[in-house]
Amino acid sequence: MKTHLAAALLLSTAFAAPASAQTGIDAANLTETVRTLASDQFQGRAPGTVGEERTIGYLIGRLEAMGLEPAGVDGGWTQPVPLLHTRLGTPETLAFDRKGAATSLTFGTDIYVSTLQPKDKAVVANAPMVFVGYGVSAPERGWDDFKGQDLKGKVAVFLINDPDFVAAKGEDPFGKFGGRTMTYYGRWTYKFEEAARRGAVAALIVHDAEGVGYGWNVVKSAGGENYGLVVPPDKVTSLALQGWISGEMATKMFADAGQDLAKLRVAARRKDFRPVDLGTGFDAAIPVTQEVVQSQNVLAKISGAKRPDEVVIYGAHWDAYGEGPPDAQGRIYRAGANDDALGVAGLFEIARLFKAAPPPDRTVAFAFWTAEERGLLGSEAYAAQPIFPLEKTVANLGLDILQTAGRAKDVVLVGKGQGTLEDDLARVAATQSRTVSVESLPERGLFYRADHFSLAKRGVPVLLMMGIAGASDLVDGGKQAGQAWVDAYTGKCYHQACDAWGPDWNLEGAVQDIDVFYRIGDELARTARWPGWKAGSEFKAIRDKSAAARK
Repeated sequence: MKTHLAAALLLSTAFAAPASAQTGIDAANLTETVRTLASDQFQGRAPGTVGEERTIGYLIGRLEAMGLEPAGVDGGWTQPVPLLHTRLGTPETLAFDRKGAATSLTFGTDIYVSTLQPKDKAVVANAPMVFVGYGVSAPERGWDDFKGQDLKGKVAVFLINDPDFVAAKGEDPFGKFGGRTMTYYGRWTYKFEEAARRGAVAALIVHDAEGVGYGWNVVKSAGGENYGLVVPPDKVTSLALQGWISGEMATKMFADAGQDLAKLRVAARRKDFRPVDLGTGFDAAIPVTQEVVQSQNVLAKISGAKRPDEVVIYGAHWDAYGEGPPDAQGRIYRAGANDDALGVAGLFEIARLFKAAPPPDRTVAFAFWTAEERGLLGSEAYAAQPIFPLEKTVANLGLDILQTAGRAKDVVLVGKGQGTLEDDLARVAATQSRTVSVESLPERGLFYRADHFSLAKRGVPVLLMMGIAGASDLVDGGKQAGQAWVDAYTGKCYHQACDAWGPDWNLEGAVQDIDVFYRIGDELARTARWPGWKAGSEFKAIRDKSAAARK
């Protein structure tokens, strides 16, 4: 304990004022935490690195100093999360082959792939490529893109998002998948999972910035690395490689195969669409460095005084992207100052306020997840083996990227129509004289892209605060200024070295948002109320199955 406390004192600077003198979320405290975690000393906070060791020590030291209790495994502060870490080397072979004529591919420019197989070389031996449209199998919505197509040993080629993403009224999928609001069928994770379920040897998605919500720079930002949870041999994915084809290369590849990608995009929106054999092989041989990395979630709690078995969990991820190529300013660490050091700072502030108040009736837990950037792996590991029973978990409130452009007249809701917590969001925001705006970019599927989703898909009511979900209506500049902030952040700094703290940060809006989440959680922790899912949510039936445990 003394070691962790010393680490906290060494790695952090003094805060603006003693905790007892602060009665609300403090922007100066947020700044100091972010500047510390995003500093070079933490080396970009990648799992399994010296940066992780320093981060875990820092987090535990801060939590001990605040007087929180450990909530990890065996009474400790952490929950082990073993990760398979892979990194691709220089490709020996990487090409599309059409009747013996090879088109060489440049990794990171024409194609981006990675692997989650624990092998020393990723090999795809001229496997047939099959275009499967959006790759959706949704019998409950009357949709099947596969039509019995055998994908064993083949390469599945997908479009990103849902069949109705750009569908017009009168087209078959119109309104079946939420329109512009992405369902889980539209996520790249689902498409890779579906390809593996069908025995494909590789899966490639055609990149479309509008459909996925970010540019090619984000796709390739992991630099050939991937992480997955360590699984038994019989559970290892069939996919030797998974990734993306650039839009330009995909258009050329389809044309070389005698196909028109633009026309196939339209065809994929028909109910009678059938997979198309592209008459093209994918040939790859890439050396792989692979290892098992022992990473950790950090878990703390304030025990409930009356119903300690009922738990409100706040969450943020501590990891970022580690070291990468130098940017224009020579920075090599992709340190995630906003994504998600600011969320971590928010959890510290919320914990400080809870400690300064009378003990809550219910337990309040704080989860600092690992490997969010690698596929929500830390939260997935927790949800698979929870410390607190999920049926008695009241809610999960997640902070992941907050806007840094100043006070806002609204708060942006992610996942409208999912749960009753959105009603709490509106009510509490109103006490700040703020309204609720629905995410303006629902096609980005942000509801499925943060750690709360690991708990949501197991029935736990959730609420996410994410600044890139839409343009905040800023007090200074309105929605135009809010959109300019979103565009600048997602277009330049998301997962890049320039996601760094800067003196231009205005945290007044972040303070508002963190305060809203503190108040919602505080109310839940001091009442017997159970939030739930709304009719029509795909998670309601899962939660309903455990209703007896909450009576």
